[in-house]
Order: sequence, then C-alpha cells, then structure tokens
Amino acid sequence: MIKKFLWAFIGVLTYIVLLLATYVIHIKFFRVDVVGFAALTDAVIAAVLAGILLFTVKWFNVLEKFERILLVTIFLLGGYAFAVSIPTVIDRSLSLYILEKIEQRGGGIKEDMIGWVFVNEYLPEDRLVDVRLTEATQSGTVVIKNGCVIITDKGRALAQFSTWFHQNLLPKERLLMGQYTDDLTNTFRDSVPSPGYECQG
Repeated sequence: MIKKFLWAFIGVLTYIVLLLATYVIHIKFFRVDVVGFAALTDAVIAAVLAGILLFTVKWFNVLEKFERILLVTIFLLGGYAFAVSIPTVIDRSLSLYILEKIEQRGGGIKEDMIGWVFVNEYLPEDRLVDVRLTEATQSGTVVIKNGCVIITDKGRALAQFSTWFHQNLLPKERLLMGQYTDDLTNTFRDSVPSPGYECQG
C-alpha cells in the first residue's frame, strides 16, 4: 500500500513538472492566440505525456490499470484548475491589476479615482478590448465583418445562459462597497440609452 502511494505521488510530481515545462516552453517559444486556451492545451499535452509514462515505465506497474487511469483523470482536472486559476486569472484579473497599479503609484490611489484608472489606464495598458475581441473571435462567439462585431449562434446561447445565471443564480444580497444589493443580478438595469453604435455587418 505504501509502495502504491509512493509511486502515485511520484506520478503526480511527474505531471506537475511536465505541466510547468510544457507551459513555459509554449509561452516562451511558440505563438499563443489565447492564454487560457493555450494553458488548457498544455495541461492536456502534459497529461498525455504523464499517462504514457504511467503505462510504459515498469515501476508504475505497482499501480493497477484502473488506478493509473484515475491518476490521468486527476492530472486533467489538476491541469484544468491550473490553467483557469493561475495564467488565466493573472492575465484577466482587474483585481490584480488594481493591486499592481497601486504598487506602481507608490502604494496608494484616491478611492474616487479608481474608476478613472480603470477607464484611462487599465483599458489601454492591458489592451483589454483587443484581448477580449481576440478571445471572442477565437472561441467562435463573435465574428467581425465590415467593421461590425456580430454575435454568432454560439455567442447568443452563451449570452442567454449568462443572463439567466445572473438573474437566478447570483446572490440577491451581495456586498458592494459597504451595502448589500442585488444590482449585479440584472446587468442592464441602469443601462444608458444606445448612442447609436448598432450595426448589421
């Protein structure tokens, strides 16, 4: 039993090393379209490589075939958690950006200027519009035709699900700046009138 645990632990360590190596090689030497998708791809590649080792290296034969399959499943789940929780979050996180910006500006920014920082510094510095449009086109949720960003059927389904989730499965009493509110259960509750930016492509 201890021997099985030891080799399972070695298998997990092997996967972690392969995952980190695959990720670093990918981002250092290859083009990346979308960080999250790239990290997920790396997680799968590392799981396949680790799985091959589990089934070809004789020392892992102490584990039953089903146990090795379970380990590969754990590798995939762990890789997914890594991809979503580390590179994707760091790449996309406004919360982390605010911390970095406060640190850059000497450790403090006036509270009433945080919104200004978001609009005038975060958007251009992180090229947020370009990043999100790239992710959307690569995922197939929008297409760009004749200067018009058009939602696809896949994008429409995701938008409808997101609206439903906001209205039904987000907290009705959520703390926002010292007050509990349901403001975020209806994203467009206080939406301003359209300035006329609609198009048909």
